[in-house]
Amino acid sequence: MISVEALRIEYGRGRRRTLAVEEVSFRVEDGESVALIGPSGCGKTSVLLAIDGIIRPTSGRIIIRGEEVRGVRRDVAFITQDAGLLPWKTVRQNAELALRLQRRPREGIQEILRSLGLGGFENRYPAELSEGMRRRVGIARALALRPEVFLMDEPMANLDTLTRERIQEIILRLWHMYRFTGLLVTHDIEEAVFLGQRIIILSPRPARVVEVIENPGMGEAEYRRSEEFYRVVVRAREILKSLEEK
Repeated sequence: MISVEALRIEYGRGRRRTLAVEEVSFRVEDGESVALIGPSGCGKTSVLLAIDGIIRPTSGRIIIRGEEVRGVRRDVAFITQDAGLLPWKTVRQNAELALRLQRRPREGIQEILRSLGLGGFENRYPAELSEGMRRRVGIARALALRPEVFLMDEPMANLDTLTRERIQEIILRLWHMYRFTGLLVTHDIEEAVFLGQRIIILSPRPARVVEVIENPGMGEAEYRRSEEFYRVVVRAREILKSLEEK
């Protein structure tokens, strides 16, 4: 379980001080998938970086599985829109990289690569892959750690629509398989509704929680074509539009 309590994040000092996040509180239960959306530059990524322990909040606290976050944890995986692959290493070597750095056993990599449609590409280099496949290698590297918590910062950004939807469906399938606790930051409303059991909407900077939309229909690939899906999308869009008009 992730508990974010009265989170406040400031950058800089004095006249250059910028308040990015103000009094943000929410919870993500064990095995739950939650999406975080809001206007561009509102502080979504700052919240995610604080949960991962990469940055320290100005005040407030974050608790993961009963322990306060004071640095990067081994049971948390972070996926960004830039897969961060090393061009001189193969698909398999990139997927194993985090395990090697942590000196952990490298078992199960082949199964993970197959589950992501990367079987047969183990010895290819990033330059030989499509952008969508490179993103999947980044997901494989995170999955290899068998994390309890998956943090995702725009992992499907700048992909074409069909590739984006395929990777969304892969992430959904992996969530069903591993039941990790997932928190997704995205600008894409439909993506948030497809992958979030709850959608947390943040205000323009400094980020505050404006509304939380329950999305119980989430969980199947066919949900994307249902009336309920479009109802939730419209509601989220109306809230975001109202924030821009204020």
